[in-house]
Amino acid sequence: MDLKKILDSMDAAEVDSLLILKPENITYLAGYRPSSASVVIVTDEATLYTTKMDMEDASMNSKIPLGEFESIDKIKDHLKGRVGIEKSMPVSLYKKFKDGCELKITEIVESARIIKSPDEIENIGRAIDIAEKSLLDLEFQGTESEVAAQLEYNMKSNGSTKPAFDTIVASGERSSLPHATISTSKLESPLVIDWGAVYNNYCSDLTRTLVKGEKEMEIFNIVLEAQQEAIKVIKPGIKASYVDKVARRVIEEYGYGDNFIHSTGHGLGLEVHENPTLSKKGEFKLEKGMVITVEPGIYIKGQFGVRIEDDVLVGNRAQVLSSIKKSIN
Repeated sequence: MDLKKILDSMDAAEVDSLLILKPENITYLAGYRPSSASVVIVTDEATLYTTKMDMEDASMNSKIPLGEFESIDKIKDHLKGRVGIEKSMPVSLYKKFKDGCELKITEIVESARIIKSPDEIENIGRAIDIAEKSLLDLEFQGTESEVAAQLEYNMKSNGSTKPAFDTIVASGERSSLPHATISTSKLESPLVIDWGAVYNNYCSDLTRTLVKGEKEMEIFNIVLEAQQEAIKVIKPGIKASYVDKVARRVIEEYGYGDNFIHSTGHGLGLEVHENPTLSKKGEFKLEKGMVITVEPGIYIKGQFGVRIEDDVLVGNRAQVLSSIKKSIN
């Protein structure tokens, strides 16, 4: 966390305090994710208030000073002036804090999180390494649910604290479902696997598709071309929507525009889905230090789908952080 950057943003937003409740924002500020009810208050400095249950753990792991979270009324005592709050604050809590506090919705912490520090990039890189090793150790046999379970086991064995999200393993006709739920179906071709690990609270997010048939390979090559062309244009100053446009244009040229039914990518960090969004409406301009996914796909209803996803660091040009082969036998 760059406290000066947070304080400068508070000045610009004309708020005197920040009240942070969202777990990922707390983690960003404190370098530690409590397991129980907690808040971070930022005035001239940042302080983590957590319950007795987490105090000992927090004392060993938090990078900012600690206080005990006893009640909302006592938390209010630590706030001053106009208070910046997150738009995700529950209505019930908003009503409690509104009584006696002047509140203003801000996105100060979310905005700070968009640009990753070298340490954050290293953590994401480690999460990618764990995910890739775990897939390479996998035996592609049995049912979709068995493969998903084995992959998640591998990730934990290799150092992931948990899966970054529910692992997607979808084969055959079910591969046309971008977010297919878990199934006990036997493995068929093609086989789409969307998976990610978590290291020091930071996520990876990858997708590979195993194909066999001629038609499957044709679609695979189109998706790969779309991804490669999109990655080529990634650099500081480019609008996120332009990256989406480039990927979409390739797929449209082959006649499958209507089969590309989601955005091209998204930011990646403490959450699997962060800003910026690489979509038609993505107005963010890319900046150095952003980590994004690039994941075009083609989904043919009732037949099959193909998606390829990699994690990319925005530098002077794109640096693909993931290294596992696009095509896995």
